[in-house]
Amino acid sequence: MLIDTNIVSYIYKGDTRAKAYEAHLTGQTLFVSFMTVAELYRWPFERNWSEPTKQKLVQFLKNFAVLPYDEGLAWSWAELVGKTCRGRPMSLADSWIAATALRHKIPVVTHNKKHFEHVPGLTIISES
Repeated sequence: MLIDTNIVSYIYKGDTRAKAYEAHLTGQTLFVSFMTVAELYRWPFERNWSEPTKQKLVQFLKNFAVLPYDEGLAWSWAELVGKTCRGRPMSLADSWIAATALRHKIPVVTHNKKHFEHVPGLTIISES
């Protein structure tokens, strides 16, 4: 399962919304896109975190397997934004996350279903 940034954030922060996703995540291999890692790495710069706090985030992310950029992903993303979802605005981060899920043929778990529901062929798991 590809875990969207918002779900990773809920788990990290101990947000009560994470509880709704436990049944979906338990016993599964949990992946995140390289884009989710980048989004979360932005936090220390936006919030002026100390080095120990930043390292806590880095350690936490080791709970997930990171799906990196590759040539196939670049083509999946290009097709998604250039053809498949043309005329349907999508954030840069969400488009990379959707392309990652499509490329690896895995569902995306998100609390922002509306950000992804117009993507054909994408399996979405959401409690929102």
